[in-house]
Amino acid sequence: MLKSYVSECCEQAANLQLYLSQTSNNESYAKVAAALADAGLEVIAADEVVGGWKLAIYGQGSSGKFLSKQFRQLSEDIGIDIAFVEAKPVPSLEAPGILFMDMDSTLIQCECIDEIADFLGIKKDIAAITQQAMEGKLDFSESLIARVRLLAGLDVSVLQRVYDERIRLTKGAENLIETVHQAGWKVGLVSGGFTYFTTLLQQRLNLDFVAANTLEIVDAKLTGRVLGDIVDAQVKKELLKQQSEVWGIDLAHSMALGDGANDLLMLETAGLGIAFHAKPKVRELAPYVLSDGGLDQALHLLSPIES
Repeated sequence: MLKSYVSECCEQAANLQLYLSQTSNNESYAKVAAALADAGLEVIAADEVVGGWKLAIYGQGSSGKFLSKQFRQLSEDIGIDIAFVEAKPVPSLEAPGILFMDMDSTLIQCECIDEIADFLGIKKDIAAITQQAMEGKLDFSESLIARVRLLAGLDVSVLQRVYDERIRLTKGAENLIETVHQAGWKVGLVSGGFTYFTTLLQQRLNLDFVAANTLEIVDAKLTGRVLGDIVDAQVKKELLKQQSEVWGIDLAHSMALGDGANDLLMLETAGLGIAFHAKPKVRELAPYVLSDGGLDQALHLLSPIES
């Protein structure tokens, strides 16, 4: 299908690569091919990969990040992930790097605070506030304080039940983490959620760093308060920069994934910032977008074109 769009003249060396997700058809691929031609880009090789296609691209004068933004509307219109990176990308699995991830609705498939609220019968009310905060319509810190206040009096045992009964890893999470670890990367989990869950996930997935908010607990009950500074968008950004220095790895060699408005600063700071199955505002503003498949689809953006 895609092979029909590959140039017969392959004397040029690829200076870009393009990842396309596989949920598409001939008509969609034709639209992508036409857009590539309009941008002065030529497909010189196409290989099928897990979950999609990787194309070797020859073109002049545009970076992968710029082209990904330029093709963002087409990506939204036809429902295909379109992500350009350099032929030899940075960050890359060929060198040590940093992976920073959000937790709720990124590493895991739920919002923990919403699931906690379900045990009080107020999930619908809290979930509505969470959604607005993730869409950037409410101040994150203020909304978190307001939501946690509603949890006052809940027995701490509910937190373990949420972890055991409600938390499920996102597809591809373990493969992504294991693969980058094998390549010498460090992996961090930074969350606007709670340390109770990030600590358990750190133990389970052998994560190198975690940061989240601490729920105050007195006499085995939630008090409805958060201890210390809240992990918001600015804190996530600063933690990425901090750990880059601690680990001695340049920020250019970092990848960040998140879905909410409180992840945007982190995504913009990382060498490769990806909005993963994200809210509309985040998809619009993030450097890169992946909305199809599991977390490990991000690996396709870290590997050079095969020569």
